[in-house]
Amino acid sequence: MTTASGLPAIRESVHWAVSEAPDGSATLVSLAEAAVEHYALNYSKHPPAVLLEEVRETRALLSTAVAGADHEVGVGLRRQVGWLSALLGNLAYHLDDRAGARTHLTLAGAFGESTREPALTAWASGALAMVATARTDWGHARRHAEYGLQHAPEGLRRAQLLGWALLPTLAATGRTAEADDVVDESDEIMRSAGELPGRFGYDLAEHRLHVAEAYLTLERFDRAADVARESAAAAPAETPAWVAATLVLALAEARDTPDQAATRALDVLDLIPPPRLRATARERLTRLQRVLGSSELAERVRTLPAPIRADGTAA
Repeated sequence: MTTASGLPAIRESVHWAVSEAPDGSATLVSLAEAAVEHYALNYSKHPPAVLLEEVRETRALLSTAVAGADHEVGVGLRRQVGWLSALLGNLAYHLDDRAGARTHLTLAGAFGESTREPALTAWASGALAMVATARTDWGHARRHAEYGLQHAPEGLRRAQLLGWALLPTLAATGRTAEADDVVDESDEIMRSAGELPGRFGYDLAEHRLHVAEAYLTLERFDRAADVARESAAAAPAETPAWVAATLVLALAEARDTPDQAATRALDVLDLIPPPRLRATARERLTRLQRVLGSSELAERVRTLPAPIRADGTAA
């Protein structure tokens, strides 16, 4: 667990460690690893704009120590800078800054390769596939997904790249048989591999969310609804994972039970403060109000403050 005041305290500890070892040290590498773990495990507890600022400042602190570090320490610090860049890319994406997300994630992937950290290379590639999918660039999405799968360690990491990165583009391009094969393989891995917490991890709630979205894309609405319910049940209430699953469930229900779908969406808007609504949730809400034609939902979505104001400050 963490608190709002505990979040900047992590960055302050990194600052003190850099002050003690401005040319880097094994201790600083260990502290950087702990900071990355903290941010990853507590990713969903803070508004994206708040966490982005903390991760950015921590990355800047580490970068000052890289230049003077010896080879082993330098590799360790650059590896953590890579993971922090991956976090920044995901945070930018959740703030609807897709160009920024691509920038940070490309850097993360480069650090993954130069420091020989295949899990980082795979994860960054999966996130780049996600960004490409969001702009319906299916060619790049598939290439990023396949590149990530080439580097992903066996087990949970492979399931993650299959479900998160490859499955969406297969569904979107109508490759139904291949999508079904990916669901079968990733489901089998999930049954035996367990779960890994945090932003860089993978769990049942996230996996079932990606499967539900694929079924939604393939217009298998009943199956999408069933799997979305599984995802929502596996996620803690009112977390971003729960919001995502609830809105995918509403999209799956919109055709046959529009009033119920609208109620689910309005419940989300009543429960979740706007700064905590990720761009992905906002996009699902927009899709839903277009499908439903609900004037109340349309007005609630229209009046949501932008995650980033015109002057660049967080809402």
